[in-house]
Order: sequence, then structure tokens, then C-alpha cells
Amino acid sequence: MDSIPVNWEALDALIIEFAKSENLIEESVSSPCSSPSSSYKSRLVIRQIRLLLEAGDIDSTIDLLRLHAPFILDDHRLLFRLHKQRFIELLRKGTVEDRDSAITCLRTALAPCALDAYPEAYEEFKHVLLAFIYDKDDQASPVANEWSERRRFDIAGLMSSVLRAHLHAYDPVFSMAMRYLISIHRGFSFRQGFSSPVSDLTERLLLDERDPPATPQESLYEVPPFDEVDIQALAHAVELTRQGAVDSLRFAKGDLFQAFQNELCRMKLDVSLLDELVREYCVYRGIVDSCLGCPSAHGKQLISGRQNVNQSGMDCCLSRNCSLEVGGRTTDHASGDVSINNSHMESNSDTVSMQDIDIEERYPCDTSNHEDCSTSGMHQCEIPKILQKNRTHGGGERNKRKRWRGRDDTEYPSGSSKLDHSTTTLVSCPTMSKEQQASEISSATGTINSREDKYEIVLGMKELASRGMAAEVVEEINAMDPNFFAQNPILLFQLKQVEFLKLVRCGEHSNALRVACSHLGPLAARDPALLKPLKETLLALLRPNEEALGDSLPLYALATSLQVAIGRRLGIEEPQLMKIMRATLYTHTEWFKLQMCKDRFEGLLKIDSLKEVSTLFLDGAAASKSNADNSSTHGSSQVTVSSSTRLQEDGNSPTQASSRDVVCDENAILKVMEFLALPRADAIHLLAQYNGNAETVIQQIFA
Repeated sequence: MDSIPVNWEALDALIIEFAKSENLIEESVSSPCSSPSSSYKSRLVIRQIRLLLEAGDIDSTIDLLRLHAPFILDDHRLLFRLHKQRFIELLRKGTVEDRDSAITCLRTALAPCALDAYPEAYEEFKHVLLAFIYDKDDQASPVANEWSERRRFDIAGLMSSVLRAHLHAYDPVFSMAMRYLISIHRGFSFRQGFSSPVSDLTERLLLDERDPPATPQESLYEVPPFDEVDIQALAHAVELTRQGAVDSLRFAKGDLFQAFQNELCRMKLDVSLLDELVREYCVYRGIVDSCLGCPSAHGKQLISGRQNVNQSGMDCCLSRNCSLEVGGRTTDHASGDVSINNSHMESNSDTVSMQDIDIEERYPCDTSNHEDCSTSGMHQCEIPKILQKNRTHGGGERNKRKRWRGRDDTEYPSGSSKLDHSTTTLVSCPTMSKEQQASEISSATGTINSREDKYEIVLGMKELASRGMAAEVVEEINAMDPNFFAQNPILLFQLKQVEFLKLVRCGEHSNALRVACSHLGPLAARDPALLKPLKETLLALLRPNEEALGDSLPLYALATSLQVAIGRRLGIEEPQLMKIMRATLYTHTEWFKLQMCKDRFEGLLKIDSLKEVSTLFLDGAAASKSNADNSSTHGSSQVTVSSSTRLQEDGNSPTQASSRDVVCDENAILKVMEFLALPRADAIHLLAQYNGNAETVIQQIFA
């Protein structure tokens, strides 16, 4: 199964920006605390206003708007809706005093506002007076909709949409990118018959419900000359009707990207689940301290629903189908497929496999009855040097990691009233006490028996590899598990390449050739696919020393590949977010292949940077990849394509075959999309059937 390389360092940057923007992480104790950004404060205001409206507290909402967004109260359309809801909420309380207050609200606020809010406002005003007569529990009454508490959520969503656009308080880029990628993933999966291993998560993460759209003022309804290209791009990017896209552009005064952000942020995410996915990823990548990033029990259930851990089975088997990643290209760890981006070596027979393990071990500070584990191939009497160093010196790189604080909904801007609502703290793992820290530092001997130790080993190896310290990595791994590289020869080949190039760069050509003769040559002899990268590596001898180990070698990608391999060896599953990103980025690429155009919004959402993976000059994986692709038809972290989709990939589908023969004019494509309200791919397909003639297509459809 084809996969797409992912730039994990670019994702790290997006995740850190997201976590900082949402105030989910904090620096170490010694670092000064940074004040929240203005965008974060604005989002807090919007969140508080939403909660107040959903609770029916209109008076507090108006006070908060007057303090932070007085321009909203100048819009009589919105003010009328607020006063009408206030009138209903006063009647809902049912006391004599509140009934009198409702009458006062009618006289002093609602009636005057109804005169000039919008054309239908006065009729709505007269209609809502029926609430005096009909009880709130009468579902057959003509004002049952006015009494419905659903109205609270509608006005809360509308107010959020308007405030977000006016205050430019958009969600972080990562959050918007997740909405966009999952939306495309769903649509493409449905259209092409995909069976995705992440569908359960994506369905729970992106909700079907959206906030109501913000509508432009009446004075803006003179139709500006919007480009049809912009209208269609917006409509199909965020699943709007053409009229909805036009209205969105009107509200944004023709700014396509602002309209796009407005529409994306209307989509609702399960914030609790997203936070847990991000936390899990941050712990795995070493961004957040593993102990301080421990999730609550609620958080574990959000991600996996259940946790099936067979500790002895986990630690007694050496994974033979471990998914390796170089340059972001993953292998199918269920099928034994090892792939490396572009030039990347892939092996089917020498890959590592996991035997009968159903496990999700992602929380290193989780207390468990399985702390005393036995690891096959590991030296039980000796702790790896890298772990000893971390323990002895207080954690090394660990001290640079950030602390996970979680989302705190009790933080409200000054002047706002705190709601008495249920707030769940997603992360509730306390900081280690001094006694615990001292105990950990003093335990310089023993076995690798804690999950936190395993995380430290994996992250330590990743750090060494990212610095190009290949020889040290090989030494550490051999000390832990002498059989690891026998079952992961491609990783050994790549590490020895780095060691070779590093020696060449230092001018130690004799030592470099010794590495090539003792390691690279024998490995290439066992796998002919490695002969080409071996030749490319030896060419480094002809280059100047300082160019031998250039920027073209993605050490961070190799480090991630090593992290995944060693992690699986120790029973640490890769984060669910990594699987989601692979699947959604793959479908994003395939979707725009069908559209035969470039995504106009991928730069705004940094999707292009997630696909920018440095190309290894170590070539020669094509043969191994073709064998691996044919060895199995399923995998754990990639989408599975139906037979119809596979035909399209092979270029034999009617759509793609005809598209090569008929070049469709862009104006013809837009005309068919506009008149028939079709996606771009369907418009191209129809035009290809009728020699690119838009008029003929439309006549045939309406004939």
C-alpha cells in the first residue's frame, strides 16, 4: 500500500505552536512564564460568551460584550436576537418578578430594536409574544421553537462566528488543518470506497455539527465581482453551497482566506479528544516530560476506549514487523513492509514483526501491575548507558522538556463572571516529589522495568541519531539487544552510512572505508536493493570533506524511524496522531490528483510543509518496495483501498484514462461545476466524455 512521507519536525512545530497558543504547556520552572497572546485572550472571551449563552445568562453576556466587544451591540440584528432570548429566559424562570422583568424587557429593549433590526424582525417580535400564553412544556404550541433550549446553542454559535471573525481570534493553524484534512479524508473515503484504520478516531474528532454562519450587513449586499474560481474553491473546500460560499465571501469582504478560516472554525472538534491526542504525541516525541504529561483515566478512554496489555507477551517477543520511517515514509508493520522515502531502502524479509500483541502502551507514568517486565534479547543485568546518564545527571535532555498543564477552562478574562459549570481537567499527573526524584537518581543499577525508563531509552536514542552520532547509537543498541540489527538490517545500513559520511567529513578516509567494508558491503551483498545507495554513499569520497555529510541527509527522519523501531521493540505504540496524519495527508494528496489542481489553502494551513521531506541521496528501495507491497493488503497505519480505487491508481479508470486524452478548459470546468453543483473531479469526468464541451454536458444533463 502506498504511503506518503510526513515531515515530523514540521508537525512538531505546529503542535508546539498549538499547545502554546492554547496554553496547554509551560516551560520548565527556571524559565520565565510568558503571558498569553491576545488571540488566546480573545478566544477565552468567545468561549466564556458561548458558555453564558448556552446557560441562558443573557444579562452577563451583554455585560461581557459591552466590556470586550461593544461593536456587537451596535449591530441591531444581533442585539434583537439577544433581547428576544433574554425575554424568553426571563419567562422561563416562572416567578412573578421575572415576568415583570420580561414585560420591561419588551417595552424598553425588544420592541424598539425590532423596528430596525431586519425586515422580518417585527413579525418575529409579535410572534414571540405568544410565549405569554403558551407554556414552555407545550410541544404543540406555535412557540415551541422559541421555548426550545436549542435556541441557546444556535445564538451561542452565531455569536461565536461573528466574534471570531471580527476579533480575528481564529483557532491555531494545527486545529484548522485537522478540520480540513479530516473533512477531505471523509469525503474521499466515501467517494472512493476507502476503508481507513483511523475512521473511528476521525469520526469522533470532527463532529458533524457546525456553528451558524455569520451573515453580512444589509449594506454589503451589493454583489461584488467575486471570481468564480474563488467561489468554487471555497464551496468545495469547506462543503458549502455556491450561495453559501458567496455569502461567506461577502461577509469577509471578498477575502478568500479570511472566509476560508471563518468557515473552518465553524466546524466543531472534540477538544478533549484533540488535547489527549496532542499530549500523547508530545510525550512520544519528547516535547513534554513523560511523567508530567500523564493523562487522566478519562483521557485514556478518549483515545483508545480500552487498553489491552499483555506485558509478558509484549516484552518477550522481538517485533518482526516494526514500522520504520525515514523521511516520513512508514512501513506497514502488519505486513512486514519497510519503505523509505524516494531513495529509501525497503526490505520485506528482514523486517521485524510483532507476534500476537494487542497493546496500547502510551502512558509511561501510568501505574500498573506489570512493572517487572522481561524483555527478550535485552540484557537484564545492565541498564543502557544512556539511561544511566539520564538518571545520574538529572535527566539531561529531559530537563529541557516542557510541562503539560492541560486546558484550564477556569481562566477567564478580567471583568467576566465565572460560570458554575462542569470542567474536566484532562491532565492530572502531579509533579514528582523530591524523594521520588532522589530515588530515581540513586537507582543507577537494576533492570529496564518501568515504562518511563523505556521512554527515556527511546528518546535518548532518537536524540543521538538526530545529532548524527551513529556509532554511539549502534553501540547502545547492541548492548541492549544484540539481535536487533540482525532483524533490522536497513536501519543498520542507514546508521552505518551516517557513520561513514561523518568519518569522510572529518578526513578519516581509512576508517570510513573500514566501516564500508565491514558493514555496508556485507549488508548490500545480502540485499541487492542496497547496492545503488552503497554506490551513492561511496561517491562521498570524491566530494570535499565539508560536503560529505550535507543537509540533504535527513537525520531527524532517520531518528524518527529509529524511535518507532525501538519503541515497538519495547512495547511502546506510536501515537494515534501519527496514524491520523499519515492517512489524512495521503488522502489529501490523492484528492487533489483527482481534482487536477493545486490546493489553494495548503500553504495557509502549513500542509505543504508537512509534505516537504528532505530526499535521501541513498537510493535503491524500489525493488524491496514492490515486493513488500505485494506481500500483504492490509496495514495498521495506512488506508486500505478498494479494488475500484486501485484501478484508478493504476491509471486504468475511465476518469483518469479519458482525462489524459481530453484537455479540459478551466472555464468549462468552472461552468459545469457552477451550473450542475458538482465537485471538480465529477465535472472533469463529464467533460472528458463530451470532448470538453461544457454546453453539451449541461444540455445532456437537463435533456
